[in-house]
Amino acid sequence: MVPLLLWWARIDQRRAQATSLLAIAPAAFIGTASYAIGGVFPVFPALIVALGATAGAQWGAFLLRRLSLPWLRWSFIAFVAAMSVAVMLTIPNRDVHIELSLLVAMGLLIVGVVMGVSAGLFGIGGGIIAIPALMVLFGVGDWEAKGISLIAMAPAALSGSVSHLRHHSAQLRDGLWVAAGALVSTPMGSVGAFAISESAANLIFGGFGLAIAGLLAIRAVAQQGPR
Repeated sequence: MVPLLLWWARIDQRRAQATSLLAIAPAAFIGTASYAIGGVFPVFPALIVALGATAGAQWGAFLLRRLSLPWLRWSFIAFVAAMSVAVMLTIPNRDVHIELSLLVAMGLLIVGVVMGVSAGLFGIGGGIIAIPALMVLFGVGDWEAKGISLIAMAPAALSGSVSHLRHHSAQLRDGLWVAAGALVSTPMGSVGAFAISESAANLIFGGFGLAIAGLLAIRAVAQQGPR
């Protein structure tokens, strides 16, 4: 959403990231329902992640209002590229599920905080943080990782969105327009997730992320102009 808002809507990085977050919560609710219908509903691990993400989103929204746009632009590009590579290198295993313990719960809480900060700061759903972290650190398959991310993202997005609206970082009208499109397309994406293999899903997701990072880097260099 952020790259498309930058390219097509011609709005600045800060507003694009705030607007993106407004649209994420409705899409996360629909995605959660779609995964639940498919038999993936890891609610207890997701609630722990959501607790950390809800708090982290407030910090991310605060940082978005304080940091400079060039720093935001290049950190976002590096962030997307790094997470995309992590996804592509992850070894798939859909038969592994999270077994809760005190140590695991603490790890999930930390993942949630980082996920929330990235959502509030970069305007992303947090899945590009949570999904690789859950797969790499906890060894779960992509379906469970995506299900946890979707359930946890809804309250985090709502938390960050309230902060953005209160400080006029984005307009509710813009977020609702983007959310309307996401509500239609999210169930189709969920069907696709169940239709393809985990290896293929990781490569597609990672390749798309790298392509976006590359295009954003070209745009950032062009905006700097000659020195």
